[in-house]
Amino acid sequence: MRNIPSQAADHEHPDVRHRRLLFRCWHRGTQEGDFILGSFAEDSVKTLDSDQIGRFEALLDCTDPDLFDWIFGVSDPPPEHDHDVMELLRSFCNERHRAPRQIGQHRI
Repeated sequence: MRNIPSQAADHEHPDVRHRRLLFRCWHRGTQEGDFILGSFAEDSVKTLDSDQIGRFEALLDCTDPDLFDWIFGVSDPPPEHDHDVMELLRSFCNERHRAPRQIGQHRI
């Protein structure tokens, strides 16, 4: 039996990596985390390149309170997490928050 290196995730089929990422985003353990990260992943995962997906995966290793503070500007992310994917995530959340939504007959 062969040993598979731990870096196999970097070389796996993109569809498998995308599905794993979506699962991680939608199963954070809090509804807020699931909604924010799951929605962003569904909207963005197909457009992110491999390096960006790696940076996003690294963000998912952080705690939800830290991520929320960074996303919503409560505090600055550490240098290793202050990158293009964090900016995309911030922009996504800001745009979603500003866009009017239709629920039934009511606009909110």
